[in-house]
Amino acid sequence: MEIALIAHDGKKAEMVKFLMEHVAILNEKNIQLIATGTTGGFVERSGLRVTKMLSGPRGGDAQIASRVAEGKTQMVIFFRDPMDKHPHEPDITMLMRMCDVHNVPLATNPATAEILINSL
Repeated sequence: MEIALIAHDGKKAEMVKFLMEHVAILNEKNIQLIATGTTGGFVERSGLRVTKMLSGPRGGDAQIASRVAEGKTQMVIFFRDPMDKHPHEPDITMLMRMCDVHNVPLATNPATAEILINSL
């Protein structure tokens, strides 16, 4: 199973903390992680294996949306910062739309991500 990870700048540490709390499940289920570039760098530094796409503003959100549409990514965990503006908002909206169109679970906060990870 492939899970995509995305976190806005103010949420990257929270993403790493979340992943470290669930590393046993990720390893047990042989989950393959992909991430936007900067988020992927944070995840790598925590010791987890991750395939990095471009950074979000440079097209990483669109790359992940493409993988969702192709059926390669089965879950997306996207810790969004709703209090900040993002210049690549159209890509974010498109990614969320692709998850809806292709019926791929999408968590945008730790509470929802917890439910999804525990359902594996």
